[in-house]
Amino acid sequence: MTSAAQDDAQWVAKVTAIAASQDQAAFADLFRHFAPKVKAFLIKSGADVSLAEECMQDVMATLWRKAHMYDPARASVATWIFTVARNRKIDLLRKYARPEPEDLPWGPEAAPDQAEVIALQQDSARLAEALKNLPEKQRVLIERAYFGDLTHSEIAAETGLPLGTIKSRIRLALDRLRHNMT
Repeated sequence: MTSAAQDDAQWVAKVTAIAASQDQAAFADLFRHFAPKVKAFLIKSGADVSLAEECMQDVMATLWRKAHMYDPARASVATWIFTVARNRKIDLLRKYARPEPEDLPWGPEAAPDQAEVIALQQDSARLAEALKNLPEKQRVLIERAYFGDLTHSEIAAETGLPLGTIKSRIRLALDRLRHNMT
């Protein structure tokens, strides 16, 4: 057995000990060996020192928490740890690269124009009147769809009416409302 294979077998045994019994001594050995290498890897791959330190701590904590997920048949311990480090670095870079929200104005909004307020009130009154003039079967469906926020399928399930009937009645009601509002 080569020296590299012996080292890998030793690391596999330590990860297995962590997974099986949360062996702190095995974790300390892994931490001493891999933490500086992970940090150097992250710095060489473009992370600044503080990001590399944060990421390295996160990687080692992940090693502690998820040692049971390591599969020696898929990768060496070093490959697994450095893959976790690479992925964590990408996650942190994405987190820090998110754009800041737009500068939102604070305070009360400007008062709306009186003409707009009156026009909106008149439109609302006309709509209420147009709704009252709809046949009851259509009005009930419009109210459920638009004021009750129900889908056509949900209305069909509630009322027991076929979905096609629901859609037809709503379409007819909307045509009548559109005609009454113009």
